[in-house]
Amino acid sequence: MSSRTIRALALATAAVAASTALAACGSNDDNTAEGTSGAAAEAKTINLGYFPNITHAPALVGVNKGLFKEALGSATTLETKTFNAGPAAIEALLSGAIDATYIGPNPAINGWSTSKGTALKIIAGSTSGGAGLVVKEGINSAADLKGKKIATPQLGNTQDVALRAWLKENGLNADTNGGGDVSVLPQDNATAIQAFAQGTIDGAWVPEPNYSKLILESKGKVLVDEKTLWPNQEFVTTHLIVSQKFLKEYPGTVKKLLQGHISSVKYINDNNADAQTAANAQIEALTGKPLKPEILAAAFKNLKFTHDPIASSLYTSAKHAEDVGLLKPVDLNGIYDLGPLNELLKADGQPEVSDAAAS
Repeated sequence: MSSRTIRALALATAAVAASTALAACGSNDDNTAEGTSGAAAEAKTINLGYFPNITHAPALVGVNKGLFKEALGSATTLETKTFNAGPAAIEALLSGAIDATYIGPNPAINGWSTSKGTALKIIAGSTSGGAGLVVKEGINSAADLKGKKIATPQLGNTQDVALRAWLKENGLNADTNGGGDVSVLPQDNATAIQAFAQGTIDGAWVPEPNYSKLILESKGKVLVDEKTLWPNQEFVTTHLIVSQKFLKEYPGTVKKLLQGHISSVKYINDNNADAQTAANAQIEALTGKPLKPEILAAAFKNLKFTHDPIASSLYTSAKHAEDVGLLKPVDLNGIYDLGPLNELLKADGQPEVSDAAAS
């Protein structure tokens, strides 16, 4: 395990210890809009986290097009904070630095487990698909990976768990120190892309847009498109979570945030070309570097944007993490609160979504 991963896990653990005290005082104690209380309570400010990544397109588009601000109205100010990895976003949620965030399934599971079910609720789906294993030429099967070096974004993250579970299903082992039949090397995506281009790793299991970058820029080949491993080729890549404290205190604000989210998903699906432009403009504003048009188009094509959290895949991901030794058995009962989302979907004439373990 890298020193950076150890530090991240230590910080997250420390944040959980602090969360009990924060629950008593909280970052939003003086946040209630005047004249509101109970179910109608709204916050003066909501702090929303997301990543400068195409798998977080509903956040990128919602911020860029002002859809969240429109839904929140004049009573609540939207503040945003961006992250590069799930553990940092969970740490911020636990500490009260943010109130809600777009995030992948495994960091959410870890946050739920570490806080013993007190820290967060999953309130909506966001993104499905857009991840897999890209390798160099000459690797044509799982057996060909023996003795090879494969990168993932971070130890215990969603793609890292997916790779380790797939290797195990194919009779290969990989330990957390880079040993075993296959050497799994957690590293940030930019490093993995460079390492693949230089030939110092043999492949990487990564999300979009890095998945398409490896294919289009470095002549990688797809060994595993992850969606082919899931029923109906759907699995959760990103969903929207909120702190339980904020949800309890400001349900009106959370419902308005969800309205902005619904509007953003609808905008993407109805105006795909313009949504790509908006998402890329937001990435450029955040990072100073937009995606190349061909990478942007390929990434969007490989993703599905949906309110459905595809709950069955979350439960399976947790089981995978347990099977490869990255998660202790955890009871996920209660991790979802889809009531506010389903109220809005029903009012809009859209199908409601489920938190069932299997469809």
